[in-house]
Amino acid sequence: MPTAPLRHHDENFPVASWLCPARLRPPILAIYRFARYADDVADEGDASPAQRQAELTELRASLDAIAQGLPPSPAHAQLMAPLAEAIEEHALPLAPLHALLDAFVQDTEVLRYENRAALLDYCRRSANPVGRLLLHLVGVQGPTAWAASDAICTGLQLVNFWQDIGVDRLKGRVYLPADALAARGLQPEAILAGQDSPALRACVGEQTRWAEALLRQGRALPPLVPGRLAWELRLVIEGGLRIAEKIHHLDHDSLNRRPRLRAWDAPQMLIRALRQRPE
Repeated sequence: MPTAPLRHHDENFPVASWLCPARLRPPILAIYRFARYADDVADEGDASPAQRQAELTELRASLDAIAQGLPPSPAHAQLMAPLAEAIEEHALPLAPLHALLDAFVQDTEVLRYENRAALLDYCRRSANPVGRLLLHLVGVQGPTAWAASDAICTGLQLVNFWQDIGVDRLKGRVYLPADALAARGLQPEAILAGQDSPALRACVGEQTRWAEALLRQGRALPPLVPGRLAWELRLVIEGGLRIAEKIHHLDHDSLNRRPRLRAWDAPQMLIRALRQRPE
């Protein structure tokens, strides 16, 4: 969907770009800013987990308040005003917004993931709700669209994880599944210690290919979406695949080198978007 994974604020992918219909830019930006603010609360600065959770609880109360037409906490007034308008004008469902907050609370509590199922459960709340909200805004519903949207959002989130292994280790976070590491004789502590190895790179490669497969599944969505937004979706998918490609080109050493999109990647992404077909 046309928003980046929120972690670290690296705008790899377009957010409410000119390809997005003008009438949808305000609600999309309102959703993005709400999620980005909550992401900051969960992941930035030096607050304790308890302090982060208290702030997220207050933010949830503000969300519930605006949904009932009541004022939010004064601390959230500027943030929540555009979201309140979006909820009223577009009848945005609250469940996806609450799911995002659930994921950010989880960020304050969970630093390891046992297997892919645990990662998928996290992405179900941290990434997929954004796609579901955007589908609601464009009036596209149904199992095929939902599954493709979830595949894109989860794929983007996973690519971001494998892109940011070196960044996350400094925060004590390891997203590589513990069972995949153990299968190669590795422990999460090796990543936290910054220990590169052929086994670790093989694990990163395997998980990156998983993310690529999900993004390719998401190619079923653009044909279901009206207008220019379909082209934004195609570019989002190709942006995620390009980051994955860069991870491969670095021999999967994202522990020490962080791949990112550059201006010169745009022509290649555009060509691939033009050639993109559902799989």
